[in-house]
Amino acid sequence: MTVAPSRSLRSSAELIRAEEPVLAHNYHPLPVVVARAEGAWVEDVEGRRYLDMLAGYSALNFGHRHPALIEAAHRQLDQLTLTSRAFHNDRLAQFAESLAELTGLDMVLPMNTGAEAVESAIKVARKWAYEVKGVAPDRATIVVAADNFHGRTTTIVSFSTDETARAGFGPFTPGFRVVPYNDLAALEAAIDETTAAVLIEPIQGEAGVVIPDDGYLRGVRELTRRTGCLFIADEIQSGLGRTGRTLAVEHEDVAPDMVLLGKALGGGIVPVSAVVARRDVLQVLRPGEHGSTFGGNPLSAAVGSAVVELLETGEYQRRAAELGIVLRGGLTALVGKGVQGFRARGLWAGVDIDPAIGTGRDISERLMREGVLVKDTHGSTIRLAPPLTITGEELRTALGSLEKVLTEGA
Repeated sequence: MTVAPSRSLRSSAELIRAEEPVLAHNYHPLPVVVARAEGAWVEDVEGRRYLDMLAGYSALNFGHRHPALIEAAHRQLDQLTLTSRAFHNDRLAQFAESLAELTGLDMVLPMNTGAEAVESAIKVARKWAYEVKGVAPDRATIVVAADNFHGRTTTIVSFSTDETARAGFGPFTPGFRVVPYNDLAALEAAIDETTAAVLIEPIQGEAGVVIPDDGYLRGVRELTRRTGCLFIADEIQSGLGRTGRTLAVEHEDVAPDMVLLGKALGGGIVPVSAVVARRDVLQVLRPGEHGSTFGGNPLSAAVGSAVVELLETGEYQRRAAELGIVLRGGLTALVGKGVQGFRARGLWAGVDIDPAIGTGRDISERLMREGVLVKDTHGSTIRLAPPLTITGEELRTALGSLEKVLTEGA
C-alpha cells in the first residue's frame, strides 16, 4: 500500500485518551488508531501498517476503498445524495432490480443498518401473520435461536441470550421463543398456530462462526413450509460472498422467504441494508406503515448497485472458496499447537485458542503488535474474516503471525 503520511496532529495515544471523556463507552476497541486504508491494509496515524483480518465484521468484503465502489460513490456525490422517499430517485430502481435478481427473490425493502433490516423483517413477518396466515391480533410469535446476534435494539436484545446485551435494558418486547441452534426437534416443538416466522443466522457469527450440521437449513426450510410460517435468513454477516457463495443458504440450496442483508452491501462506504423477500410477503406493507428517511437514498443505491455488479461476476465468491482452502489448511496445522479447534467456511473462521495461552483479547492484542488485526469474541475465541480481495500471500502472512503469537505464548 502506497499512501501519503498521516495528517493527524495527535498521536495514537493522544487520540485514544481524547476519546475517553467524550465518547460513550459502548465499545472496547483494540488500541490502534486507523488513519488510512487500501485493500487489505490499514495504517495508523504514526504510519504503522496492519493487515486487516476482520474487514469490519464483513462490511469490507471488497476491501478498503475498492476502486469501483469509490468511483460509484464519487460519481453519485456529484449528482444527488438524498431525496428521502417522499420523492423517487433515479438510482433506486436499478438497485432493487439487481439485488432482487442476485438473491433470486422478488422485492426489496431498503434500509440503512443491519439492525434496521432485522427490525423491519420482524414487522413484516407480524403483519403477514395477521393479514395472510390469520393469526389473532397481537398474538404472533417468532422463533429464534439461542446464542443469536441480530443487533442491539431493544426489540432485538429481547430475544438475545447474551446477558451483556440484555442486562439493564428491560422491559423486553414479547412475542419471541428461543430454541437451541442446530436443533430441528426443538424448533418443531416451538412452532404452533401463532408462529409468524423462524429467524436464524445460517452461520452464527458473533457466537464464534458456528456452522450448523449439514441438512439443518434444509430442515428449517421444510419445517417452515410444512407449518405455514416464514423462514427469515439473517445473512448480514454471512452473505454477499463471505462463505464462498453469494448467500450462505446456497450451500444447502435453500431459498428463504426473506433474506436480510447489510454490512458488505454498503461496500464499506455507506450504511446500506435491505430486506429482500417474496412479493406476497413484502406486499403486506402499505404507505405510511414503515419507512426510513435515508433508506434507499441515491448515494446508497449507487454504491449498493456497484456492490451487486461485483458479485454478479462470481469472482469474489470463487476467491472466498479458493482462499478458504488456504485458511482451513493453515488453521488445521495449528490445531494442537495453541489452537484447540476452529470452524470455517469460505473466508470466515472462528478459532478457539487454548485458554492457557491467553484470552481472545490477549491474542488479538499480540497479533496487533505483529501487524495483524483480528477481534475476539467469547472467551478465548477469535474471529478471522479478511477482505475477499486478500491475496494468498497476505493470508499466509497472517497465519504465520498467528503461529508466532501462539508459539511465543505457549
